[in-house]
Amino acid sequence: MPLYHTDDQQMLHDTVAPFMAEEGGIARQLRHWRDRDCPDGFGHALWRQFAEMGFTGILVAEEDGGLGMGHVEAGILLEEVGRNLTPSPFLATSVLVASALRHGSDDVRGRWLPGLLSGETVYSAAIDEGPKHRPERIACRAERSGNGFRLTGQKDFVLHGASADMIVVAARTSGEDGETDGITLFAVPRDANGMQHQPVRLVDSSVATHTRFDGVELDGDAVIGEVDGGRVVLDAMLRAGRVGAAAEGVGVARGAMDMTVGYLKQRKQFGRFIGEFQALQHRAAHLYAEVEIARAAVMKAAQLLDAGAEQADLMTSVAKAKVAKAARLAVQEGVQMHGGIGMTDEYDIGFYMKRDRALAEFLGDEHYHAGRVAALSGY
Repeated sequence: MPLYHTDDQQMLHDTVAPFMAEEGGIARQLRHWRDRDCPDGFGHALWRQFAEMGFTGILVAEEDGGLGMGHVEAGILLEEVGRNLTPSPFLATSVLVASALRHGSDDVRGRWLPGLLSGETVYSAAIDEGPKHRPERIACRAERSGNGFRLTGQKDFVLHGASADMIVVAARTSGEDGETDGITLFAVPRDANGMQHQPVRLVDSSVATHTRFDGVELDGDAVIGEVDGGRVVLDAMLRAGRVGAAAEGVGVARGAMDMTVGYLKQRKQFGRFIGEFQALQHRAAHLYAEVEIARAAVMKAAQLLDAGAEQADLMTSVAKAKVAKAARLAVQEGVQMHGGIGMTDEYDIGFYMKRDRALAEFLGDEHYHAGRVAALSGY
């Protein structure tokens, strides 16, 4: 598979890029909602615009009313989200949860997909139960209760948890914490009794929650996929989310790099543009190469995922780890080459560093994924 976009994918990019630059820019979205201490951390009007353009349904099958596209196309949108630092529930709702709902029954899809496609609802996924991403360990329990289940436990750093109309929760229905089998996924509506949210604002001004479930009663229709067989659905959801987060990370890296190169071309020292200094040229060239390698890794991972290839899981972790390193380099070089102004809130380069830190931890940091690459490669 060639590592460039098809004509249709390029047309999608040519539609998305100017739209995101105009409607999703830092001043219009990130600064606007941050400075107002918005409890959601994002704008619902922009989310509805996403829906009007069909973006919310990129990964939803055509027979369910979506566009029926793939992870490469979702990555095109997410890269522009990252480039503009647009606060948006797209990754959580239209990638993570949409991927889970693919495995749901007709009733589950019929209940939750219309709101997603219309942009009227926001969804989230509750997976982690600690400060680090460790989906192998799930202690939150769902016990049989009549014709349904009673959910008890806590999930941490649930992105948009307090804003979500529904949360996909991974819970243990049999076995012990750490076992592969015995996991079930549930669609928990926001009005469920016994669910409590403790909001926390993350470093990039997005809002997550520590969410507690105190005997939340769920009927059997809340199950996504098979009871005790949810690990397959969870893994599919994680692969989609990780590739999506990596694509957004590439956008963050490219946005920071573009801003830095622009600054090198306009800032003067000793009567010369600082971009004329060879040492800075070498650093900029090295950064460009690293970002392009990361972008290629993400595209390859998305292509393999769309093809259902066996290597998709491995390449997803390769992409997530590589993007974490490249994006960190991009934001650090950006702040350093801007000098003192790079440390101020008035200049946007610092926002890229903050988004990078949040994305680097989301669904596993570079060390977690480097470990997965080693394990999947037989080491």
